[in-house]
Amino acid sequence: MDRTLGTSDLHVSAVGLGCNNFGRPGAFTEDQRGTDAVIGAAIDAGITLFDTADLYGYAFGRSEEMMGRALGARRDAIVLATKFGHPDADAPYSGRRGSREFIRASVEGSLARLRTDRIDLYQMHVPDPETPIADTLVALDELVREGKVRCIGHSNFSAEQMREAARVAAELGTTAFVSAQNELSLVQREADRAEVPAARDLGLGFLPFFPLANGLLTGKFARDRFPEDTRIMRQRPHVAQNADWDALDAYREHCADWGVTMLEATFGWLLAHEPVSSVIAGASTPEQARQNALAGERWRPDEAQRARIEALFPVPGL
Repeated sequence: MDRTLGTSDLHVSAVGLGCNNFGRPGAFTEDQRGTDAVIGAAIDAGITLFDTADLYGYAFGRSEEMMGRALGARRDAIVLATKFGHPDADAPYSGRRGSREFIRASVEGSLARLRTDRIDLYQMHVPDPETPIADTLVALDELVREGKVRCIGHSNFSAEQMREAARVAAELGTTAFVSAQNELSLVQREADRAEVPAARDLGLGFLPFFPLANGLLTGKFARDRFPEDTRIMRQRPHVAQNADWDALDAYREHCADWGVTMLEATFGWLLAHEPVSSVIAGASTPEQARQNALAGERWRPDEAQRARIEALFPVPGL
């Protein structure tokens, strides 16, 4: 079932597809054939939100290029989201990341690589401390008025930056951000202290990234079982090694009592978490894309179940 992204007119699936695996060395989706297969499976499974960035892939723009080729005639079946302005990106553009010069060059590059005439959700990947947010909003407003972008969002903004952006957009009368993309999962709930409440107050659709804690919350891992052919063990083994296995074991038992998988419970908790609009989850195979889509529709916790989950994974400092 589609959900509205904040106060926008964009309708997105409960589970979105994170596209940072496309062009990732060693992944099934490193090449075009694998990318085509995952994108096709995701669309067939009902996933409509596809979230990428110009940064993703083994080279700048690689994920967008592969998506552009894979989508083809199915482009209009999805809500296409991308990002610009990450400080780690080897972007071939001049100017400050939040400046009009940089933004206009960035959007033209993304449009060309994605083989589309508009981006449905264009997101500022990381705030630019060197550029006033007013300058960035004016530049993005131009893109909306020109039809190159439908809606704008931000990623990795603090609560204070979210509120400042909303205030400035209202004062200037420019297009306002409609979404906030920040890290949020059961084992990383820092955003619940300030960013999630700010998004809720501002009417922003919240898009959690790393919702499964790099796979830790999929159910594949256990205290005595760390699958070697996983992203965690290849790139971030400390995530599993330093995990709170007492809490995770108790969570697994709750899921068994409720008759749901850990994956279903994790998506269910997030999707019952106002103002979450869609959960951005990566998929390295077609089957994983299908599993994620099904899991996102399967279950929602009642108040008692939610309280039991959150008691195991409290917000730090609260």
